[in-house]
Amino acid sequence: MTLYPPLAPAAALRWGGIAAAAVATLDQVTKALAHAALFSNPRIIEVTSFFNLVPVWNRGVSFGIFADGPEITRWLLTVFALVVSVILGLWMARGGRRLLVFGLALIIGGAIGNVIDRVRFGAVIDFVDLHAGGYHWPAFNIADAAIFCGVVMLIVENLWPSRHDDQEHRA
Repeated sequence: MTLYPPLAPAAALRWGGIAAAAVATLDQVTKALAHAALFSNPRIIEVTSFFNLVPVWNRGVSFGIFADGPEITRWLLTVFALVVSVILGLWMARGGRRLLVFGLALIIGGAIGNVIDRVRFGAVIDFVDLHAGGYHWPAFNIADAAIFCGVVMLIVENLWPSRHDDQEHRA
């Protein structure tokens, strides 16, 4: 018997939808705050010795890949993110273990948060700058962090079989 039973499809859609909406909302709120504080009068705010807030317009995807592409790239990336979100939503709608459902929800919410930016601004607002020893991780945002965490959750979920799965395979 598992500690938490898998979510039925209706519950997966309900809780996964709430989680995805919360991620997209938190992402947009933090981007609005970052835009107001960093972009109108571009500046860097040093928060700690390893964490800055910086104004970055990312026209590409992770690490700025495709950033120099033509304007159509913006719309191709937007459509791609929406298609992936729908596919992941259909997967989530099947229900399953909570880690799977919430991992998918984080990815969907993050993707939607970045899609909103691409539609509104033509680029994604990135503002979190982590660094150590003179090396900087590329700037990112809450949506990017949610996508990363969601992918990690999917990997862990697939590497960590449940007792329920073991019992089905023995039968």
